[in-house]
Amino acid sequence: MTPALKDFPSRIRQLAQDLGFSDVGITRPDTGVHAERLQQWLDNGMHGEMAWMGDHGDKRYTPTSLVPGTERIISVRMDYRWSPDNPQGVLQDREKAYVTRYALGRDYHKLIRKRLAKLAKAIDQELEGYDYRAFTDSAPVMEKALAQRAGLGWIGKNTLLLTPKAGSWFFLGEIFTNAPLPLTEPFEKDHCGTCSACLDTCPTNAFAGPYVLDARRCISYLTIELKGSIPEELRPLMGNRVFGCDDCQLACPWNRFSKPTQEDDFQPRNDLDNSTLAELFMWTEEEFLKRTEGSAIRRTGYEGWLRNIAVGLGNAPSTIPVIEALKARSNHPSELVREHVQWALKRHLTGA
Repeated sequence: MTPALKDFPSRIRQLAQDLGFSDVGITRPDTGVHAERLQQWLDNGMHGEMAWMGDHGDKRYTPTSLVPGTERIISVRMDYRWSPDNPQGVLQDREKAYVTRYALGRDYHKLIRKRLAKLAKAIDQELEGYDYRAFTDSAPVMEKALAQRAGLGWIGKNTLLLTPKAGSWFFLGEIFTNAPLPLTEPFEKDHCGTCSACLDTCPTNAFAGPYVLDARRCISYLTIELKGSIPEELRPLMGNRVFGCDDCQLACPWNRFSKPTQEDDFQPRNDLDNSTLAELFMWTEEEFLKRTEGSAIRRTGYEGWLRNIAVGLGNAPSTIPVIEALKARSNHPSELVREHVQWALKRHLTGA
């Protein structure tokens, strides 16, 4: 190993911090035991309709199949929680709409991808002769597994990556390279202990057990990935969560140490952290597209957005704004939307 390579990880850390990343580690292109666990999870059908989780052959759990020649993977963390924030207050006000905190600002894919590209370019300018390719939730990459092996944290009982430094309110990204950089120590210790707060607090009981999430019951899956009708038995359990869910993070004691983001792009937009269900339900499709421009909320689409809010309205108090909003959409052209509106109205008008 040349002196330049031996000493370069500290330089990478400095370059990453200059670009707004909170932590960085380096690992081999090996997902270890996580590959077998992924396959077992898929075999048990817990991915629901996310067929893409099983696509791409071995590229998801064998990084060298995704990017041949990869010798190292640089894993980075970027915090996204802003301060001050009152998620519990929104959850407790059943006429408000709860949107997962990561989706209230600019779509993280775009921001982190650009920063990773800048980091890769900066590394290449100082350590020439190698190849670099950046990803952030944009390819079949087992990000949490690689981050754990790069020393950024451990995978907790809620299946999220946790770190004693900052809990779990962060995004991950990776740079694949053929540079034989020194490795950082993997994070081997599990600090969850006997705590089961995340498992106990899940509104839909989506955890089949510690470290095992059944996506088919997860509110994030139901409101984002599922394209059809939300199972009726789960709707009352969803409360006012209309895009994603943060309950397992809010319950985690390690998030007492989360760091507020310094990124302006992660600040809430369009008052989405404090809007009522009725207000959002009356958005036209044009308003939806305008107000979610550059937002991860676009993933659910306008029809899915109305479906989700209809469920929230069905769980809301029977106030005049709630009932009137539902009646206004009772003849919506989408059969999917009408079904969920009718379910919600029935709950209010008959108590069923």
